[in-house]
Amino acid sequence: MTYATTLQPCFWPPHATRYRARMEPVGQDRSDEQLMLAYAAGDARAFDALYARFATRLLRYLTRLVQRPSVAEELFQDTWQRAIDARQRYQPTARFAAWLFRIAHHLAIDHIRREQPQVDVSVLAHFPDTSAAPLQAIEDEAQLQRLVDALDTLPAEQRAVVLLRAEGDLTLEEIAATMNTGRETIKSRLRYALAKLKEALR
Repeated sequence: MTYATTLQPCFWPPHATRYRARMEPVGQDRSDEQLMLAYAAGDARAFDALYARFATRLLRYLTRLVQRPSVAEELFQDTWQRAIDARQRYQPTARFAAWLFRIAHHLAIDHIRREQPQVDVSVLAHFPDTSAAPLQAIEDEAQLQRLVDALDTLPAEQRAVVLLRAEGDLTLEEIAATMNTGRETIKSRLRYALAKLKEALR
């Protein structure tokens, strides 16, 4: 029985940074895409390495997007199961991170639409074209909590853009492909959301 077939529910807090793989991962010298191709070819430990690289970030993304840890854990498991099921069809035409977070995003947005039909997840208005700096690491606990609280108040679509950028490390183009919308719309959402988060930290 491989690690890929024995995924267990995750109960780490969304800010956890102490996650370590239960098995010593291999493939530190291989890219994410190479590991996924190796897993598709039958190397189960390649999956363990991918899981170790992405588990914490993916769970944080889902927890902060859907705002319900128990639901996030289910979506987390579903995301990995979808990745496992699709391994034979995987093609490295895009970064593995973008591919994985796209699966998670679609599952999360489907859940939001089912459970919260009143939530507006339609395309948001464009905002003035100014550059937006990436989120910086925050060490102060109180400041971090203010950031998390402010993030929770953002509309789902804006929150998703921020999280895909911060947790998935996706480019604007990758986020646009994930959310099936234009790059400029994504840029505007990110700019507006970051402005609101910056205001919350003052």
